[in-house]
Amino acid sequence: MKIFVTGASGWIGTGVVRELLANGHEVLGLARSGASADRVAASGAEVLRGDLDDLGSLKEGAAAADGVVHLGYNHDFSRMEAAAQTDLAAITAMGEVTDGGAPFLIASGVAGLSNDGPATEQTVADPASHPRVANARATLDLAERGVRSMVVRFAPTVHGEGDHGFVAALVDIARKVGVSGWINEGRWPAVHRDDAAVLVRLAVEQAGPGSVLHAVAEEGVPTRLIAEAIGRGLGVPVEQRPAEHFGWLGRFFGMDAPASSELTRRRYGWTPVRAGLIADLDEGHYFAG
Repeated sequence: MKIFVTGASGWIGTGVVRELLANGHEVLGLARSGASADRVAASGAEVLRGDLDDLGSLKEGAAAADGVVHLGYNHDFSRMEAAAQTDLAAITAMGEVTDGGAPFLIASGVAGLSNDGPATEQTVADPASHPRVANARATLDLAERGVRSMVVRFAPTVHGEGDHGFVAALVDIARKVGVSGWINEGRWPAVHRDDAAVLVRLAVEQAGPGSVLHAVAEEGVPTRLIAEAIGRGLGVPVEQRPAEHFGWLGRFFGMDAPASSELTRRRYGWTPVRAGLIADLDEGHYFAG
């Protein structure tokens, strides 16, 4: 299949593009800048210039492909509502030109799904938890006209060498203040980027209309253990600290958000094989430079 991928030059997107190409698919990757276009082209994918605000380019890409993998998102935590509205407009535009039977996959998250135990693929997200929840619902509703719509809920920590996300931010904070902190006995689900990319490819190939999948390799890594691994890597003490110590990241690092992927593994034969989060931290690449 030829798959149109938004966010093709991003952290998760580059892994997904590589996985799709390695398994016989073609990729048309959206690129906002010249540098992004160069990265997409270097991967062996075809490039379409545009961005999430350019609905014309999104429709062009979706119409030219056999399916859509929508990974692009504006992660500006100061403008969450606006980012969600931009995303909904993008989903609506691409959905309008996606044929029945074609895969249409978007990225979402497991954080905040449940306070009563590990969230599962059957857990219904509370619309009040994040403005992005409505976008997942709009995507799944495309199944009503036969589109193979699916939502892949990613762990909050998609780790690996080159990661610049939450874990890298925790490392930066610890390096600056000389202490690796943890807030409470919270748990963070985790998945290696390469394992997550395999799941996206399996979803594109296998998942039926209205599917929800969990890209979760570890149900819940204790945040205290994450702090301890960062402390080892930087050679700094590990201490319990209030959420304010972490700035904008405090609201996320203080979550207790375990999530299961049992149904996803059973239905699609997904078996994560890469290093877990603590082992990945102990490899040292998060502390280089």
